[in-house]
Parts: sequence; C-alpha cells; structure tokens
Amino acid sequence: ELMSAREATRARSAPRHKFGCLSWKGAAAAVSIGMAASLIPRTAGFVAPALMPGRLGWSVGQSSQVFGGVGLRSPLKNGHFFPALSMMADGATKAPAKGKKGGKKEESIYSKTVNLPQTGFNQRANSPKREPELQNFWKEKRVYERLYEESKGPQFVLHDGPPYANGDLHIGHALNKILKDFINRYKILQGNKVRFVPGWDCHGLPIELKVLQSLKGDAKKDLTPFKLRKKAAAFARKTVDSQRESFKRYGIWADWEEPYLTLEPAYEAAQIEAFAAMVKGGHIYRGRKPVNWSPSSRTALAEAELEYPEGHKSKSMYAAFTVTSPAEALKEHADNLKVSVWTTTPWTIPANLAVAVNEALDYVVVKHGDVKLIVAKELTATLAKKLAGEDEEEAKLEVVAEMKGKDLTGTKYKHPLYERESEIVVGGDYITTESGTGLVHTAPGHGVEDYQTGLKYGLELLSPVDDAGKFTAEAGEDLVGKSVLSDGNDAVIEMMKAAGALLKVEPYGHKYPYDWRTKKPTIFRATDQWFASVENFRSEALAAIDTVTWIPEVGKKRITPMVEGRSDWCISRQRAWGVPIPVFYHKESGDPLLTEESIEHVRAIIAEHGSDAWWSMDTAELLPPSHQAEAEDWERGRDTMDVWFDSGSSWNGVAKSWGGGQALGYPADMYLEGSDQHRGWFQSSLLTSVAAQGKAPYKTVLTHGFVLDEKGFKMSKSLGNVVDPKQVIDGGKNQKLEPAYGADVLRLWVSSVDYSGDVRVGGNIMKQVSDAYRKIRNTLRYLIGNMFDFDPAKDTVPYENLASVDKWMLGQVTKVQAEVQEAFET
Repeated sequence: ELMSAREATRARSAPRHKFGCLSWKGAAAAVSIGMAASLIPRTAGFVAPALMPGRLGWSVGQSSQVFGGVGLRSPLKNGHFFPALSMMADGATKAPAKGKKGGKKEESIYSKTVNLPQTGFNQRANSPKREPELQNFWKEKRVYERLYEESKGPQFVLHDGPPYANGDLHIGHALNKILKDFINRYKILQGNKVRFVPGWDCHGLPIELKVLQSLKGDAKKDLTPFKLRKKAAAFARKTVDSQRESFKRYGIWADWEEPYLTLEPAYEAAQIEAFAAMVKGGHIYRGRKPVNWSPSSRTALAEAELEYPEGHKSKSMYAAFTVTSPAEALKEHADNLKVSVWTTTPWTIPANLAVAVNEALDYVVVKHGDVKLIVAKELTATLAKKLAGEDEEEAKLEVVAEMKGKDLTGTKYKHPLYERESEIVVGGDYITTESGTGLVHTAPGHGVEDYQTGLKYGLELLSPVDDAGKFTAEAGEDLVGKSVLSDGNDAVIEMMKAAGALLKVEPYGHKYPYDWRTKKPTIFRATDQWFASVENFRSEALAAIDTVTWIPEVGKKRITPMVEGRSDWCISRQRAWGVPIPVFYHKESGDPLLTEESIEHVRAIIAEHGSDAWWSMDTAELLPPSHQAEAEDWERGRDTMDVWFDSGSSWNGVAKSWGGGQALGYPADMYLEGSDQHRGWFQSSLLTSVAAQGKAPYKTVLTHGFVLDEKGFKMSKSLGNVVDPKQVIDGGKNQKLEPAYGADVLRLWVSSVDYSGDVRVGGNIMKQVSDAYRKIRNTLRYLIGNMFDFDPAKDTVPYENLASVDKWMLGQVTKVQAEVQEAFET
C-alpha cells in the first residue's frame, strides 16, 4: 500500500488544514517499525529493536520509536497526537517575479507553497561503514546499559544457552542470537528491565581434541592433565573473544564485558553446588552398567552426545546355540536341538550369558535338515527365507512342536566359543516379532535391556572390551587386541562359522549411535560410572514440563516422551578438561567419599582457585578437615562431569545468582534455542533444576528450526552450500557476486522467516531481502523527511480538533499496533 511520490505530490495540491495527513495505515505503521542499527539517524536518542518475526510476515515493531527526540506514542495512551506524516503549508500564492539577467535568481513566489521533504537520512545505507559507527555510538553512550539501569519496569530474563567455544560462528548462531535480540529489544520498548548475559560452554572433548591436534611429537608426550587444561582454557578464551566480536557485529545488545563462561571459578562452584543438592537428594550414585562408550574419544557419552546418521549398515548374524539340557516341553525334541538367535553386533557373542524370550509369545520347534531350531512362530517364514539355498526361495522348515515362551525357560545351551553353559530366561516387552528370531542373545555387559535382564537373574557383567574398543585377554587369545568395530567383529563371525554355529550373515541397515564429535560409531560397554538417577525424580520432571509454556506447542510433545523414556543419566567422563566430580576413593577398599562436608569443602576451593585446583593441589588440601589427617589413605577421583551437566547448571550459575541474585531471575522467563535442544540443554537444565530445586528453570521455552540452503538441503562444506554470516555482512572477495549487505539485512532475513520450522537461506534469498530492505529504508527516508520541521510543542493538534480522516488514520495505526503487539506476545 506504499504511496508513491506522484500520489504524495497530488495529495499536497489539495487545500487542507495546516497539518495534513497521508491516510496510509502502512506508512504510519512503518514509522513505528522497530528497525535495527543503520535505519535510524544517529541523532536519535536510541534505536528500537529490529524487525521481529510474527504473524505479519515483514512484521513491524512496537511504537515509541524516537526520531530526533520526537516520540511517536500510541494514540491510546495520550490525550493529543502528532497527526502529520506529510506536512504542507497553506497560504496565498503570488505571481512569480522575473529574474534579472546576470544577477542572482529571484526566489519564486511559489517556492514556499510546496513543502518538500528534508532529511540527512541517506538513501544508501553504506552499512560496512555506518553500522560499526552506530555500534560504537551505542557503546560510548552506554545505551544498552543505561536502558537497564534507568528502567523501573518489571524484570524480563531471557537466559542465553551457551554456544560451544571451539570454532567460528555459523548462520545458525546468527539466527539464534538475533531472535533473542528481537525479543529483548521488544521487552525494553515495553518498559521491562532487561539484562541479557551471554554465555559460552568452555569444557569438554571438542576443545581438548583441538588442543591435542595442535601439538606435535614431544609436546604431546610431555603433556600432563594440568598442562592440557591450561592450553584448553587459553583456546576457549581465545575462541570466546572471536565469537563475541562476531555477535556484537550482528547488532546484539548484551553484557559483552561480563559474559558467563563455564570455566570461570564462580560458575564452576555453582555447578558443584547444584551437584551437591542432587547428592543430598539421593539422586547421584556410582554403578557398573553398560553405557554408550566412544572408542574414538575413549569416554562415556550421554544420549545428547550421540547422533544417528543415515545409511549405517551392520553385519547382522543368525546363529544357533546347541541345547545341552532342555526344559520339560522340549525333552522329546532334544536330539540335535539348537536355539536360534540374531544379532547386529556379532562382537558381543563372547559376552553372551543368556538367551531371553518373551513369555507371552508363541514359539515353535522346526526341523531343518538334521537340525531342529527354536524360533518364534511368527518369524518362521522369515527364518525360512534367511536359510534358503542358492536355488530356492526359502528353506523347508517343518514345525514339530509349539509352546509358549515361558515353557522354554530353564533350557540350557553351550556357548559355541567357550566352555560354559547358559540358560534361556524371560526377558521383557523389548522382545518382539518385528525382526530376528524372537530369541534374544543376551550380553548384560553390552546392552541396556540385557543389563536389566541380567540384574533379574544375577548374571555377571561380562565386558571383555577395553577403552579403545579392543578385545581384552578375557575374550581369548584369538581375539585379544582386535577392534570390536572392525577386525574383531569379523574374527567372531569366522570363529562362529568354524564352530558350526553360523546360520547366516547379511548387511542390515538401521539407526546406530555415533559420537557426535568424532563422527565414529560407539559401543555399549559396562564400566564404573557416576549416574544421576532420573527414575528418582522422573514424575516431578514430567509435572514440571506441564508448568511451562512451549512455543511452538509441539515442543512439549517432543520433550515429554524423551523424559518418560530416559534411562539414568551417566554424568561422568574420562577426560581431563572439565569440572571434576568431587569424590575421593579409599585406596584399600575403593569406597567413595562423597558427603555434604567433602563437597562443600571442594566447592569453596574451586570458587577461589578454579577447578584447576583439583589437579594442582595436594589431596590433603582437597579433603575436608575431618579426613585430612588420613590423607595417605585416600586418592582423588579423575572423572569429570558431562558437559551437559555444565551447561545444564546455568540456572544456578547465572539465572539464579548472577549479580548477587539481583540482576537476573529464577526461573528464567524464557529459554530460546534450536529444536535439537529438547534432548540437550532444555532437558539437562530441566533435570538438574527439578532434582535440585523441585521446579523447571524456565517459564517459557521457544524453539527454532535449523538453517538449510535455498533448495532445502543441509549445509555442508563438501556441498559448497554453506552461508557464512560474516560474508553476508562484509561481503566476499568478489563484491559484485558477494556484496556486503550489512547486519541489518541479515537481521531482516531473520525477521522474515518462520522460525518455528526449518528456514532457508542463500544468495538469491539474501538478494531479495536486500531489495526489501532498500524499499523499507526509502520509505523511512520519505517519512523522516516529511517530519523535518515538526515541533511537538507548537505543531501538535489536539485529538478533538483533528479532521475525520486523521482520526480514522490514527485508529488504523492503533489497530496495527495492537495486531503487532499480539504477534510479539503470542
């Protein structure tokens, strides 16, 4: 609905009262747009937020923008108005005087009858130059700080989820931080007291690996855990400095000089405090159980540290274990009877200690040549196809007996590779007829369900695999030293074949967990670890989810089943760069010392000296006073906490206690991150907060999607479709092909997309956004130019004296503002 210059000129020609008005809802709304940096003259008192995404597409911001000190206020809150968007002068017209030849040209008597716009607001943004100038102006005048310090309104806390300090920012970072900035600026305009404390996640394996990759030869050999920590801290701080400058260039308002870093002593102490509360509540325990283990990283992993790439294929194996002592229901078929099993991890066969069945399923004994096999009735046809010869579609399987799963229990079989017998036991509902044989090879040391079944029957936690994912001597001479993910797996298959226990080997495509950092497969392996017992407070966590507003609502549907089905959280890591689990072990008995007194003593030390103290100080100094005399009998633990526990404790280290508990608030008003954080930061924060404080750490959770390329594909360096936000702002080497759009265009792109789903970006899209930006800028230039001689003290017209068209226009403005505000709030 933009009014063209020709239409505006035509409007001026009509005789009107002194302060005529362009009856244009869009123009009035544009005046109240909360634009970013360079759209507002530097003479303005301050700038309002950038365009915010809502239901309006290119949605406009709230009113109360300041142009040259003139506040444009909502007509619903004031007794009088400024009505004029186009200012015209009435008066008699005179015939033009003829100019004198060779002299100064006489002023036309008509020259003052047309009131043309006047403004220093340039048509071209010149963003590379002007935006940094404006950002320096904000800094010099302490605009953000003063808005917080001088505000008397209610506090609003958007708690920042910490990005990882291990590389350059990508376009997803830009989307996330700019969305946060939109909300914060809108809240400032609403009169809220807003302080945004940015944060960084600074511990963990990715940073440790970066340090190790930078070292060569002797430097690696001489590297102690303490030296590694020093180098890792330096790397993290350097990365934080680099990322901080990029965020500032995006026009983000924040406490850049006082961010929170998870490596700072005060934060680490707050994390230990949250851990102590969970210990006191009985939620922390040490146990030996199978966990996701990364041979490539040599550490345990949490569920949030796993990814499941497409296209993974495992070597699946059908095998048969010879029955040595059948249950009563099988005795008449005991001759050459075997138990058929199926597994996608043949390397776990050396750890087999049972075969599990579902007691409610129907099973049959089928004859295949001279051999009899036990299989689930519904899977008989599947097994027949698997056992088919080269010239047949399926093998001939003759059913000779049928029984329930419970009738098979107690049957003993011989392990095909070792001199030991095991039994058929009852498993759980995880045993189905969707695949396999309906009889599950059970290795309690290498699977969660297997472990649970093993607990029920008192089975050993056998796990003959070391930290590197290689077989130990416990697996036998033929396997020791071989990798379970490569040659060790193949060796087991060959040994099964040699033993006459192999029925079939074939590739099987399925979801398989990979280490999200090294991009390599993981395994399940039984180790001694520290766990948070989610089962202890699962019901409280689910209840807390119901108290939170989820935007979009599907977020609640995502996190609820994740918490419902979550196993106990393995919080220990076998790495040096992290916050230590403050536990001591008795050298003789191995018993742990983890008491309220011992944890508080360590917390106080870390608050003063940082977590490096755990590696640099003597054990006697770290032990609480009650145990210092017997320091020789104790040794400190070497495990560090999962980095998700680090960031998941930020409600205690920042929202609950930042600035002496005065500046921020707990629970925070909002958490805002990508949709993948339902299994990451949203969840770890929820679990630690509920376990320690009994409530969710947030009131509202807003999630956005991922950033894809213009065709909807995931960005990848190998595909060459990565969009670098720095290049969008500053341009590339070829400025014609890769122009410098500036931060405002980047922000305008964020405001234009539907963040609730995945969003797209690319060269063509940014060009379209840039075109829209120029139109908005030119519109603002025209509007500002029309206001050049408006003086509120002299020129304001009371509402009752306005023409009907002006009253109507103000009503339209109010309607648009209400619609915009509703979009912001909902």
